[in-house]
Amino acid sequence: MASADDRSRLKVHFDGPESSHPDRWAQLWDAGDFLPWDRGGPNPALVDLLDSKRGLIGDYFIEEDDGTKRRKTALVPGCGRGYDVLLLASYGYDAYGLEVSDKAVERCLEEKKTNGSKYLTNMHSGGAGTSTFLQGDFFAGEWNNAVTGGTFDLIYDYTFFCALSPVMRPAWAQRMSQLLTKAPPGYLICLEFPTYKDPLTGGPPFGLTSQTYLEHLSHPGAKLPYDQSGQVQAESQDSPTSDSLERLDHWQPERTHDIGKGTDWVSVWTHR
Repeated sequence: MASADDRSRLKVHFDGPESSHPDRWAQLWDAGDFLPWDRGGPNPALVDLLDSKRGLIGDYFIEEDDGTKRRKTALVPGCGRGYDVLLLASYGYDAYGLEVSDKAVERCLEEKKTNGSKYLTNMHSGGAGTSTFLQGDFFAGEWNNAVTGGTFDLIYDYTFFCALSPVMRPAWAQRMSQLLTKAPPGYLICLEFPTYKDPLTGGPPFGLTSQTYLEHLSHPGAKLPYDQSGQVQAESQDSPTSDSLERLDHWQPERTHDIGKGTDWVSVWTHR
């Protein structure tokens, strides 16, 4: 997400109560001169997943009981300039990107206008889906009313979970469970980053491990204990709750952004 100097600057910028963090993200977008998480394009790991894991996450459409087909919906919370949203749309999804500020949404629309055509190379016989950008608070509000039923068939998280203070992790897992379609089954894709970072060094981005995802998504909304090294304690937890997500697959991607090479993981989740 950022160099050591950039991470230090981010840490200073976000030094304050968690309730102020949405406004602080908006301040960065409004200024526009310090966006260290921007990699200039979608993560190659997501491209490879969409190309090679269709047997795991299914196709881009759903066939209804009456034989008609509809496109699946996809959500990218904290979508940045919208690269991943445009990529998912090019693979046939009706894709939605969510950002905290109006200025960020403007940047997404600029990317769509300027570079949207380059994503059409991923189109298949079914054509591209739509791309829509929304401003709102991931944890609250009515922004998801734009989608029928208010839930999504696919959600992609990369540098969103790690951007949140650890105290927000229970709410993140609970909201993911709420927003992910249950039937037909929806899929949450997590590109796990930064697993190389010591959790005690703070953030954003905040260091985490694959176990962090596993424990929180197995117990959405639950406040979980962490040890003195900043690692979630797995052995003390009860069985997964009724609203929990199940990990279907977990692997290290052959390709990813340079900053995560050798340490990034991909996990795919669905409702139990």
